Amino acid sequence: MARKPSKSSDLKLTSADRVGASKGKKTRTRAKTKASPKTANPRKKVTRRKAKKQSKWTFWRVIRRLFYWGVVLGVWAGIAVIGIVAYYGMQLPSSDTWAIPDRPANIRIVAADGRLLSNRGKMGGEAVSIHELPHFVPAAVLAIEDRRFYNHFGIDPIGIARAFVNNTIEGRITGGGSTITQQVAKNLFLSPDQNYGRKIQEALLSIWLEQNFTKDEILQLYLNRVYFGAGSYGIEAAAQRYFGKSARNLSLGESAILAGVLKAPSRLAPNKNPEDAAARARLVLNAMAEEGYISEAEAEAAAIDPNKRIRTRVTGTEYYVADWVETLMDNYLGEVDQDVVVYTTIDWELQKQAEFLIKEIVREQGEERAFSQGALVSMTPDGAVQAIVGGIDYTKSQYNRAVTARRQSGSAFKPFVFLTALENGYRPDTVVEDAPFTYKDWSPENAGGKYRGRIRLRDALAVSSNVVSAKLAIELGPENVARTAYKLGISSNVDPVPSSALGTTGISLLELTAAYAPFANGGEGVIARVISRIETAGGEVLYRHEPAGPGQVIAPEYIPMMNDMLAHAVEVGTGRKAQFGDWPIAGKTGTSQKNRDALFVGYSARLVTGVWVGNDDDTPTNASGGNVPVEVWHDFMQKAHEGLAVAQIPGGNVRFDTQNLEPMTERPQEGQRRNLGDLINELFSR
Repeated sequence: MARKPSKSSDLKLTSADRVGASKGKKTRTRAKTKASPKTANPRKKVTRRKAKKQSKWTFWRVIRRLFYWGVVLGVWAGIAVIGIVAYYGMQLPSSDTWAIPDRPANIRIVAADGRLLSNRGKMGGEAVSIHELPHFVPAAVLAIEDRRFYNHFGIDPIGIARAFVNNTIEGRITGGGSTITQQVAKNLFLSPDQNYGRKIQEALLSIWLEQNFTKDEILQLYLNRVYFGAGSYGIEAAAQRYFGKSARNLSLGESAILAGVLKAPSRLAPNKNPEDAAARARLVLNAMAEEGYISEAEAEAAAIDPNKRIRTRVTGTEYYVADWVETLMDNYLGEVDQDVVVYTTIDWELQKQAEFLIKEIVREQGEERAFSQGALVSMTPDGAVQAIVGGIDYTKSQYNRAVTARRQSGSAFKPFVFLTALENGYRPDTVVEDAPFTYKDWSPENAGGKYRGRIRLRDALAVSSNVVSAKLAIELGPENVARTAYKLGISSNVDPVPSSALGTTGISLLELTAAYAPFANGGEGVIARVISRIETAGGEVLYRHEPAGPGQVIAPEYIPMMNDMLAHAVEVGTGRKAQFGDWPIAGKTGTSQKNRDALFVGYSARLVTGVWVGNDDDTPTNASGGNVPVEVWHDFMQKAHEGLAVAQIPGGNVRFDTQNLEPMTERPQEGQRRNLGDLINELFSR
């Protein structure tokens, strides 16, 4: 029988109850497990199975994580883009205030018959409606600049992607993805700076344009404002500048040339680089054929051979007229704030005839006679300018030698001296002394050193006696001669000295010619004019010329006398080569010191014309008023009078018979002289 344990033994610790005993067993068990190959293999299989399961779960987890973070990053990127767009959008004015800026005003200057002389203004041409243009004009631009114009919303993602791919393949920027709408937005609202901020603003404005304007309106804005080179903004300005015609009349080939210019206006302008312009035009035509605007046959027919020069408009002397008109606009309208049409008094045919003659005389005789420039002014006796040539080549020099230049007039100034003499008692048959003299150390000489002794006044003017003119100026008073010149229309300052009687004062050809007009019209002073009326583009008349002027500046009794003497000068004097047909004419030659300037100013009952030749640097020539200028004047006036009925100059039928007259005293009596100062004051106080 077993012994019962005592209560005390119940409190004794067994080995199992000792601290660390169980741990020791576990440790040994683990050690044993590691050492036992029977128990190791099953655990390895389990671990590999779990690792494999864990590996599959991690791959999909990565995919899910990538998708998740992609979405998160996309959201944040979208927020960032919205923030950037909002930032640059806030720098723009409120969209409620966005409006298309007014196009700068154009001044269209036309001849009397409506033919265009030139456009003036910042754009270089007027705006035209897209519906006024041949269909292939906008088609050419769309084919080469924005084929998807009618399919995008202002920004063309497909075009941008295509440009990116092409640029990547080429390894350089060969083209951009900007649409026509974007270009309009840039040109109208933004600076030309190339940065991301500007591109964002450009995109915003493009979307706004598409929402507020039709496609045709946007295309019309583009065509009327884009730069085509050579100072031409807009399709009309470019057509006029390069081809001398309205954009309304462009051919298919010309349209392709202008569309091709847009890529690089300075480099592809047909007047500067016709070969590259022609090659580019061929690309435009091919693009038009690809898009179905034209057939391949039409493209081939319209293509221009790059080896042949493109015929563009030659800048003619009418641009001198346009420059003058532009300077006058402030006097007529003040600031021009709308498109206007300025009708001039210019006769297109006479303008071209004058241009031809001036260029030809310089080409044929310029080298031999040592002159390189010429100028011509022609006007009706009432001051309406018919033609102005300010030089031989406007493209090389815009300096207007007819309007702006002040040159010595030589003997062409003498009629003012002789008129002063008539007003102070002299007559055409008054005998004067053509002989050397000295006045205060001044000794004027006649050309060639020839002196004729006692000579009648009309003969002294005909042979252009310097000493007679000088004596008259001294006797009558140089200040009175100057007043006569002012009275007839000379606006340049005339020095009141005796030498001014020989034409030493600088005077423009325009004012000198206008000062001869009173001889041709019966004594009425004129103000040379070139503008007849000004209208808005819509036909509203803003200005119309009304007859006005200084009034009667030569007393009627002196008109026949002056015309007799000046007619005598072209009959037997220095201007005799000027005569043409049966037309009665009168005039006076002029040659300045050392032949620096050679002039002839003459008139019929129909026209008053002045011609000048010389050099810009004031060097001497071998020309004189009696040869080159008279030749040009004769040819021009003969052409201008074709088909006109012959008419007498005022008092031209009066002839003073000097054959049997007893000579008058050499000097009129004091009582015969008129107080010229009182006469001038009376005239200008009217």
